[in-house]
Amino acid sequence: MSSAAVKLANPNAEVLRRGDALAMNIQSARGLQNVLRSNLSPRGTLKLLVDGANQLTLTKDGKVLLSQMQITNPVAVMIARAATAQDDVAGDGTTGLVLLVGELLKQAAVYVEEGVHPRIITDGFDAAKAESLRFLDSFKTTMEMDREVLCSVARTALRTKLQESVAAQVTEAVVDAVLAVAEPDKPIDLFMVEIMKMQHQTATDSRLVRGLVLDHGARHPDMPKRLNNCFVLTLNVSLEYEKTEVNSSFFYSSAEQRDKLIESERRFVDDKLRKIVDLKNTVCSGANKACGFVLINQKGIDPLSLDILAKQGIFALRRAKRRNMERLQLCCGGTAQNSVDDLTPSVLGRAGLVYEHVLGENKYTYVEECAAPRSVTVLIKGPSAHVLQQTHDAVRDGLRAVKNAIEDGALVAGAGAFQVACRQQLLRPEFLRTVQGKAKMGVRAFAEALLVIPKTIAVNGGYDPMDVLVALEEEMADGQVVGIDLNTGEALDPVQEGIWDNYRVLRQQLHSCAVIATNLLHVDEVMRAGRASIKAPNPGEEEQ
Repeated sequence: MSSAAVKLANPNAEVLRRGDALAMNIQSARGLQNVLRSNLSPRGTLKLLVDGANQLTLTKDGKVLLSQMQITNPVAVMIARAATAQDDVAGDGTTGLVLLVGELLKQAAVYVEEGVHPRIITDGFDAAKAESLRFLDSFKTTMEMDREVLCSVARTALRTKLQESVAAQVTEAVVDAVLAVAEPDKPIDLFMVEIMKMQHQTATDSRLVRGLVLDHGARHPDMPKRLNNCFVLTLNVSLEYEKTEVNSSFFYSSAEQRDKLIESERRFVDDKLRKIVDLKNTVCSGANKACGFVLINQKGIDPLSLDILAKQGIFALRRAKRRNMERLQLCCGGTAQNSVDDLTPSVLGRAGLVYEHVLGENKYTYVEECAAPRSVTVLIKGPSAHVLQQTHDAVRDGLRAVKNAIEDGALVAGAGAFQVACRQQLLRPEFLRTVQGKAKMGVRAFAEALLVIPKTIAVNGGYDPMDVLVALEEEMADGQVVGIDLNTGEALDPVQEGIWDNYRVLRQQLHSCAVIATNLLHVDEVMRAGRASIKAPNPGEEEQ
């Protein structure tokens, strides 16, 4: 009836009735599931995306794929947006969420085809979701997050996106970076971890710099290139001649007047430089005579000022990024100054080593050996742009995984262990007796859908999924927590092997997959009757 009303109001509308609409939703979800299925687990394969400008993206990160793929199907777009939101909230789990949504709809389709109303199935989904979340709270392992445990968490997250050798190299850098910026009883600010990409050497040469790496160098050839035991002054002061903020004119009638005008303008900048040089001479004297002096300015420094600073042995950087000014204070200490009028030794930071590294036409400045840095840099190296980007995406996920573990104070055994255990919990007679009527079918559909994760891990590892599941369930029946060993295809103890999933990632996955699948099952008609389809044709065009 509603489709006829829509057709009457808009003859150009396209309407899919109940059966066709549900079939389209299920096929769209399963189509997106099949695209991402092969990416899951450390044995997953890569996808090569080519955009309209023939730029290449080589990745197995679900968020990157869903963000950059051109998806036109409305249902697939909805699932993709929800999955990228999963990454924004929890930092990982996009591929698993897409797999769960597709499998929930696949399992629900079996009962719908037998005449069960979708509303009954979704009631079962809601009951199963609530029980799964309760089981997750009891299944998680609460522990002290020491460095060894955090390395296991980071290793688990990184191996799903990088080669094992690269993941092993980056793991400790990621953990140490988060531990450096973490403060007790405060949220962890990952923006204080700078991720710097450098197209140089190989990905296994990536490392953690306990300080800051700036993507520019000194702008004067005579400035020192390497300084030890440095005083660091951070400024937000213009050290160059600037035009006035209001329109103004100066008139002169002789060359002497012109020279005086230029001299007075120059004196304004020279006075600022004199105060900086006086501060340098004050602190770099006596026992600190061999110490270096570094000036990092957020605003510009003109060539004459650079020359003066170079003659005084001061290493000066200009036009530093605003985000780096805050990081510099956290790395080296000291206080950023907006004026040179009140410069005292107390506003200076300290760094053990500052040096310039030239790579081709690019210059990088390293500020290292800081006493207690609360901002650090993860330096990513690689031979090509796509390797750098792939490593960058993996490092971002690794940082989020370590942050989640510290803030949650709990972890969940990985390698598919939770999904198999949760299925057994949902199918227990004690729980099924609490669910009324046909909604039990929705609970069974939800329980079977959870197995898509261990099945996919087994398939991507080259093993028969049924054999693997039988082995896992036999071990689970004895009360053990077991996951899939990708090296042998047999059961292993993920706790002993250090394979951990984030608690909040799984919690968000369980909640989101049930909500999305419920919404899609409740759709009984799809109507393409938006404003764009009823616009009047342009002049000179014939109506179709």
